[in-house]
Amino acid sequence: MVTSHIAIPPKISTEERKDRLRALRASMAEHAVDVVILSPGSSMRYFTGLGWGETERLVCALVDREAIEFICPRFEASSLTASVSIGIDHASYWEEHEDPHRLTANRLKARNAISVALDANCSFGHASRLFDAADGVQCKRADTVIAPLRACKSEAELALMKAAKQITLDVHQQIFESLQVGVRSSEVKAEIDRLHKAAGSDHGSSFCAVQFGEATSYPHGVPGDPALQPGELILIDTGCTLDGYNSDITRSYALDQVDRRVEEVWAIEKEAQAATFAAARPGLACEELDRIARDCLEAYDLGPDYQLPGLPHRVGHGIGLDIHEGPYLVRGDQTPLEPGMCFSNEPMIVVPQVFGVRLEDHFYITSDGAAWFTEPQKSLYEPF
Repeated sequence: MVTSHIAIPPKISTEERKDRLRALRASMAEHAVDVVILSPGSSMRYFTGLGWGETERLVCALVDREAIEFICPRFEASSLTASVSIGIDHASYWEEHEDPHRLTANRLKARNAISVALDANCSFGHASRLFDAADGVQCKRADTVIAPLRACKSEAELALMKAAKQITLDVHQQIFESLQVGVRSSEVKAEIDRLHKAAGSDHGSSFCAVQFGEATSYPHGVPGDPALQPGELILIDTGCTLDGYNSDITRSYALDQVDRRVEEVWAIEKEAQAATFAAARPGLACEELDRIARDCLEAYDLGPDYQLPGLPHRVGHGIGLDIHEGPYLVRGDQTPLEPGMCFSNEPMIVVPQVFGVRLEDHFYITSDGAAWFTEPQKSLYEPF
């Protein structure tokens, strides 16, 4: 059995986060935004290092052209200080009986903020109460200000993602080498989680789908805890995080001889994945990669479009601190590919209620093409 010995890269540095804030302020000036409100989630983590999730208690950060101010429950002050890697220059704390949305509105007023961009991670509940309190503020989504900054990954981000994906690929290999007929999907999931933890990931598996036989035809699986039967196709989709950066790899394989149609579809899936990768280059619109994959499948009478048997979803998604983030490899997304952008490549083929094949690996755009984070699966019966 393979044992994972992946070197864990350094976490994102304080200096890099400060550079990100400088880039954010330049983007704010370009879009005539006075204040960006960050909510707990991936963008908050990207700029400040704070990895909290949103709750019913309002926590946010107000980023203006010169400074950043945190709004936080007072009893969380010490945790906030310990968690924000860029340090805290300004903070306004509220007690449990006080109205944090009114406090935030007052802090916006103190800045004479008129044009405010709100983090897409902010829930409707918090957003509606905030802007009821902040009468006269013009609110817009912060996506146009933030998304382009996050789309192209730095060398430090790429290093973390490479390591996370290599950990997950090693976990896949260890599972393949230990699988036996009769094992239940829950047992496989538990072992995948254990192996991810042992390899040094943040929290074990960030997600895991283990599907056998007909269940492979449902892109995200079905309820239940089946046992692997002889001759069944196996689909395992799992990932982990390092310093919040995601891996996400799917393997489809068999331990025993499977039906000839499964072998044919597996080969078509492999061809479509390879064609998508080969076409990726700077300047090409994201949607073109989706079209190229579908053209490949249609040559074998699969599809067209989202019709089944065929590909029921987009060919790929961006990835970073969010496992699914823009831009996307899907019709209608005309974002030009740029060096540093990172995507899944997963032109899944579904034969309804019979089987499905998904090979999912990730690549990043380079100056003259694309590079794999991890090498794609070699064959149906010898995946590693």
